[in-house]
Amino acid sequence: MTVVSTTKDPENLTLTLVAEFDSTPERVWSVWEDARKLEQWWGPPMWPATFTRHDFVVGGESRYHLTGPSGEVHHAFWRIHAIEKPFRIEFADGFAGDDGEPLAEMPPMTGYVTFEATISGTRMTAVTKFLDLAQMDMMIDMGMAEGMTEAVGQIDVLLSSASV
Repeated sequence: MTVVSTTKDPENLTLTLVAEFDSTPERVWSVWEDARKLEQWWGPPMWPATFTRHDFVVGGESRYHLTGPSGEVHHAFWRIHAIEKPFRIEFADGFAGDDGEPLAEMPPMTGYVTFEATISGTRMTAVTKFLDLAQMDMMIDMGMAEGMTEAVGQIDVLLSSASV
């Protein structure tokens, strides 16, 4: 499996996922950069993502929603804070209303993803930083760790296709 570890750290208010891929950092980076590729893995298999906007530049924003197995829809957004292609992405990740716009009453989490070349390919580390323990507990209780593991587990298939 792609995911090596998922670590919850309540003391530092973080959730860290580490995954390894038999691909170069540039190829792994590409599944973040392209909205159509993101749709093939961002979200667990039973909750596929649809990106309606993906302005992948510093200061840019993305809008997306996840559609559940019963047709329920949950909207979310990213705000890109930093990009160091193909090594690091920093962004805010939060909930959005039905219009796709960020919900002011629910401040976003922040996080970063790093891509490090290894002997066999790439190690991707995704760190989510929560505002407080209440936000962390809410997201963990919603299944964030399991959902991230399932989502990232779909990247290998995407990387093995000729289109990446």
